[in-house]
Amino acid sequence: MGRLNAAVLAFRSMAMRRCLLGSFRSASTLRSKAASSNATDLYAKNKKLWDLLRTGRFNEAKAMFDKMRQRNTVTWNSMISGYVKRREITRARKLFDEMPERDVVSWNLMIKGYASCLGYRFLEEAKILFDQMPRRDFVSWNTMISGYAKNGKMDEAIGLFQSMPERDVVSWNAMITGFLHNGDMLSAIEYFQRMPEPDSSSVGALVSGLVQNGQLDEAARVLIECGNRDDLRKDLVQAYNTLIAGYGQKGRVDDARRLFDQIPFNCDRREGRNGELERNIVSWNSMIMCYVKAGDIFSARHLFDQMVERDTISWNTMINGYVQISDMEEALNFFNTMPKPDCLSWNSIISGFAQNGRLELARDFLEMMPQKNLVAWNSIIAGYANNEDYKGAIELFIQMQAEGEKPDRHTLSSVLSVCAGLVDLRLGKQIHQLVSKTIIPDVPIKNSLITMYSRCGAITESRIIFDEMKSSKDVVTWNAMIGGYASHGFAIEGLELFELMKRNKVQPTYITFISVLSACAHAGLVDEGRAYFKAMVSEYGIEPRVEHYASLVDNVGRHGQLEEAMDLIKSMPFEPDKAVWGALLGACRVHNNVELAQVAAKALMRLEPESSTPYILLYNIYTDAGQWDAAAEVREMMEGNNIIKRAASSWIDSSHR
Repeated sequence: MGRLNAAVLAFRSMAMRRCLLGSFRSASTLRSKAASSNATDLYAKNKKLWDLLRTGRFNEAKAMFDKMRQRNTVTWNSMISGYVKRREITRARKLFDEMPERDVVSWNLMIKGYASCLGYRFLEEAKILFDQMPRRDFVSWNTMISGYAKNGKMDEAIGLFQSMPERDVVSWNAMITGFLHNGDMLSAIEYFQRMPEPDSSSVGALVSGLVQNGQLDEAARVLIECGNRDDLRKDLVQAYNTLIAGYGQKGRVDDARRLFDQIPFNCDRREGRNGELERNIVSWNSMIMCYVKAGDIFSARHLFDQMVERDTISWNTMINGYVQISDMEEALNFFNTMPKPDCLSWNSIISGFAQNGRLELARDFLEMMPQKNLVAWNSIIAGYANNEDYKGAIELFIQMQAEGEKPDRHTLSSVLSVCAGLVDLRLGKQIHQLVSKTIIPDVPIKNSLITMYSRCGAITESRIIFDEMKSSKDVVTWNAMIGGYASHGFAIEGLELFELMKRNKVQPTYITFISVLSACAHAGLVDEGRAYFKAMVSEYGIEPRVEHYASLVDNVGRHGQLEEAMDLIKSMPFEPDKAVWGALLGACRVHNNVELAQVAAKALMRLEPESSTPYILLYNIYTDAGQWDAAAEVREMMEGNNIIKRAASSWIDSSHR
């Protein structure tokens, strides 16, 4: 009986142990499943968080991060990365400091954030973190080197590079790029040559940097040298493309074509070349762009027709090329043939028609555009302004705002030129207010404001803006203000400003001298006009244009020196225009020189056969001289040539009233 009880107790004890063991195993399984479930859930949330940040939905990502009860290092790193990309370095640092645990990615993110900000104090903060890191990897070292290089601290970058326990290709590339960024081509080439194993990225970085610094021949030497190496050659197509584009920017089209021809061409894309060097679509586009930039549309078209495959850039380059030479029919043909025109295609066509004065077609295409953009609006408004359809330009500006498009500095500059063309001071002031509310005015906008106020006769307002610009003035600023004074009779003020311009070491242009000579003519400063005309050629090397001759002829002619005016006209290296002959004819009438008046009038009749002005002026000169028969012949000549007298003209000399 005792043995039975003992057996029962032993059985019960064994059963209990089995039960407890089973329970423990079951509990462990449940805990394992729960942990696995939590891990899976956290992984999914981290993935969603990263997707939100990657697609720019930062506010949603931040809200999700704040609600997450469970976070790991990946969660924190993702959020810090989001702040770093937005340049919100202070908030990124706050999260970094709050992290329960950090890994090397956390440290690298913060170092990258500080190093990407311009300014030495950010670099110092990055260096402090770098020194505090428990463990560094290649990314840590390379990020610091790039940060120093970007901020022009190449001595510090060299010191860090030399103290690296081990270097990779990225380390060398960071140094090469840094030297190039700071204009030290010799050091860049030296480090490239010292590289144990340069790759295509190294070659590409060096070639790109040399091209940007204008060292095209050195870039070609590096490329040819590396192109002869089998281990590098197959991946160098991007470097070739960069140099082709560089040649194009400098107008060296023949060199670009020789380089392009050195890249093998596989006419059957399906076969491939087993990773060997061959032209890609960027190669073709770069070469076509070279031809377009040089105005050689024929060669560009020949190359385009040879392309096996084309992308949007190929088509847009050709459209733009035809727009540049004003062949809108061919540009439109390409546009209509293009598989999928994009906004650049539409903008080019609209801009082309607007520039060529075909404003109705430009407007039709604007209305047909699937989605209007600011560039299209600016192109057509500028087109209307340049073609002096000021009313149409204002209508488009109003329509643009009604459709929700906000003007930028280009829009406002065009509208200011419209106000100047209309001589509408009230509208100009309204646009000035809009400028103040919507943008920070730059030099071109301020120049447009000076021109607008000057054209509208508000010289005081022009001078206020001019004086407020202080040291930011460019030659256009000075020209606008001097021209404003000259055109409104403030000749002395204009000439004083020109002398101030010279004292400020601003190099005058041919436009400056048009205004200066005009001011001299209006002020009756004959000797000064001659002196400025001479200085323009001898001191500044500016070849006189027809406008300069017209002003000087006007100046000497007004003061009765008509023979000198005629000698000036005869000395011109090109044909005089209506302004030159008009100035002489006006002077002849003032000083009653019938003989030269006949010469000037006949020249004007030849240049403007439908204009009544030379006939009327010559008629008045004859009547002033009492040559009534000659005056009658002018009237008969007008009737015989079907010349209609303008409404504002008069056969009677008002000076005798």
